[in-house]
Amino acid sequence: MSSTSFLSTAMGGTSLKDLRPSPDHRREFRPRSVGLKIRASVDDGKPEPDLSVRVNGLQMPNPFVIGSGPPGTNYTVMKRAFDEGWGGVIAKTVSLDASKVVNVTPRYARLRAGSNGSAKGQIIGWQNIELISDRPLETMLKEFKQLKEEYPDRILIGSIMEEYNKAAWQELIERVEETGVDALEINFSCPHGMPERKMGAAVGQDCALLEEVCGWINEKATVPVWAKMTPNITDITQVSSSPARVALKSGCEGIAAINTIMSVMGIDLNTLRPEPCVEGYSTPGGYSSKAVHPIALAKVMQIAQMMKSEFSGNDLSLSGIGGVETGGDAAEFILLGANTVQVCTGVMMHGYGVVKKLCAELQDFMRKHNFSSIEDFRGASLPYFTTHTDLVQRQQEAIRQRKAIKKGLQSDKDWTGDGFVKETESMVSN
Repeated sequence: MSSTSFLSTAMGGTSLKDLRPSPDHRREFRPRSVGLKIRASVDDGKPEPDLSVRVNGLQMPNPFVIGSGPPGTNYTVMKRAFDEGWGGVIAKTVSLDASKVVNVTPRYARLRAGSNGSAKGQIIGWQNIELISDRPLETMLKEFKQLKEEYPDRILIGSIMEEYNKAAWQELIERVEETGVDALEINFSCPHGMPERKMGAAVGQDCALLEEVCGWINEKATVPVWAKMTPNITDITQVSSSPARVALKSGCEGIAAINTIMSVMGIDLNTLRPEPCVEGYSTPGGYSSKAVHPIALAKVMQIAQMMKSEFSGNDLSLSGIGGVETGGDAAEFILLGANTVQVCTGVMMHGYGVVKKLCAELQDFMRKHNFSSIEDFRGASLPYFTTHTDLVQRQQEAIRQRKAIKKGLQSDKDWTGDGFVKETESMVSN
């Protein structure tokens, strides 16, 4: 990770993290014979595209990371993720006192393509009202330690969340770090559950709180810290005191975006009760899966542009999250500047073995474009975003240069009722 945080640079001094031993020496990557990094040749004699990434000093065999949630809920499932070949695992979020965490069942609801309540059709949306880990912290810490002992060269990231209390945050950090985790992801983004304790999105939506808590965290942490951002705000980057900017200025080495979107999945039109229904009642929850992918891409694009503009030269990272089910979905996040790509709901729907499909499809994409490494195309699509005003100017200039009529209608007066559908299609880019 970077030896100089943005905050220390701005102050012209040395950050607290700089005074601590660098964790890089203890997590030097040592390849294991588990078939994770295949370098076989294809028919044309060229080596397979290299999926390995190095992020904040952490070496991963591929950019695919288990997102914090049920797929990282205990030793057994996290071990399965490593065995299947995931680049890293972020455990389910823990706090000091798990006794306050009480989950209900059912706690998931699905949205399918088709009419409301349809039992058929592709799943395009997933909602959960699940809280953070309800397992005792001591149990989770024991399992973290066991995983790092068995997989010393694999990346395990602890996800943590605490109440608005400096001592509690710093105690939690110390105890989690003692297990040997390689990094910490700070859950500033859970959209439901315990907001009265100033946990999750209650902090991520308040930049003053976020800055203060990030200060406590980075004062104590000795491993890279990723701040997980909530999309449930008006603007994730553009205001002067945006959460992503505040987190980076406060010493965090990475941003993870986005967490789930606050939602009401739907109403059962037979019973008139909301879903998921618990004893006849429900509560708003977090929306994920395929339908959120375009929203996540927009947020990641905005954060990547901000990071490139304001934090260039720092060893910072960006982890894209939202609706990843194919290698193409992952490629989009990387093209927008993401170093890693997290998958949570996709694992719940397709199983841990989906990582093999993701890797193969991402390599197919890379092979198609002659990319040999992730860095060859990371951020390659960012320069092609601009303002609407600039789009108008570019098109007008292109028309002048081509001396041709632009595609589609010239103005609103040209729309007709009879040809409305064809006229609409004439202005679609693909």
